Amino acid sequence: MTKRDVFEYALVRVVPRMERGECFNAGVIVYCRGRSYVAARTHLDEGKLLALDPKADVAGVRAALRAVEGVCTGGEQAGQAAGDDPGRRFRWLIAPRSTVVQPGPVHTGLTADPAAEVERLLNLLVR
Repeated sequence: MTKRDVFEYALVRVVPRMERGECFNAGVIVYCRGRSYVAARTHLDEGKLLALDPKADVAGVRAALRAVEGVCTGGEQAGQAAGDDPGRRFRWLIAPRSTVVQPGPVHTGLTADPAAEVERLLNLLVR
């Protein structure tokens, strides 16, 4: 039997107009402590964004989503989080915030392949 590890994930949501509270999923962050793994994949549906806010800053939202992926990747792309371990980077990304791009609640599961989970969850919950 293939060894499975516990993983955590959170959706990345876009909330174009905070006062309205409308949102849609634009990415997923997966963390697996047992494999020292953290990754994010994003997909921005510009049609949804502009339907909720015709004046939305599409380039700004894309940049914020790329930043989430960069923090997970680590290195120079992670900015101040570059030296942090995967767990700290994940916890920083899932901290509640009042911005256009924000994390959803954290969920858990079991996986033998965290990288495959990122793609599976992106296809299931975002695209």
